[in-house]
Amino acid sequence: MVTVQGQDDSAEVSSLTSYRPDSGGDSPLEPLALQLTELTHALLDSTTVVGVLDRIVTATRLVIPGADLVSVTLRGPGGQYYTPAETDPVADELDQLQYEHEEGPCVDAARIPGPALAVADDLSSQQLWPKFGPAAAERGYLSIIATALLPDSRPPQLVGALNVYSRKRFGLTSTDRDVALLLATHASLALANVQASSTAALQAAHLRRAIESRDIIGQAKGILMNRRGVGSDEAFAILRRVSQDLNVKLADLARTLTVRHTELDVPGIGS
Repeated sequence: MVTVQGQDDSAEVSSLTSYRPDSGGDSPLEPLALQLTELTHALLDSTTVVGVLDRIVTATRLVIPGADLVSVTLRGPGGQYYTPAETDPVADELDQLQYEHEEGPCVDAARIPGPALAVADDLSSQQLWPKFGPAAAERGYLSIIATALLPDSRPPQLVGALNVYSRKRFGLTSTDRDVALLLATHASLALANVQASSTAALQAAHLRRAIESRDIIGQAKGILMNRRGVGSDEAFAILRRVSQDLNVKLADLARTLTVRHTELDVPGIGS
């Protein structure tokens, strides 16, 4: 099932309606109160947009049980999309697929003004995003929630979405959707309280992080290619599979491999 909810605009999305959290009273949100209080204090300590976004994606990864990857999409004044914060480089890769194909839940949620939610329970079989859906499923991610960030009334009016990926079909529940909306609202309020950062600065931060991640992943791939006698694509597939099996970030796994490759014996990586 794919659901896109929000206010209608020029996006090629059908059946758009206002999103409201479940009102049946069975969403166990009360246990989140302490975590959200702690997050609020942490966000108030952040003095930059990048700092706020880093804290938001980390908190979302911890608070939503089904979250395997979390990222934030921002949309620049010219309409371009980029990912300034993510919990793993694979999230950036999945976001970039959407930006390149100009379709996907991140793009839809960030494009629709006001509270909006784009959800896919099984990306391998949905038809709303014919290019992104199969590509995400091929990489092992089958469900997603993308919740819009509320733009501030002051420049630079950051527009974007909080994106949560799961490896499982129907891996994200209706309660997770409510929590994602709550966190996205939290993030929007925090962003409004920090000093405005230019789009150029945010994009530069994203580019720097992406280059650093790709450099370390490239080194790890080289080690695997030499150790296992495989090609570049297969080496990357091994790294991604092992990072999923061990539930560690791809960049962290690559960094560990480059530093300790002579002593490391990790299933799937060892010679």
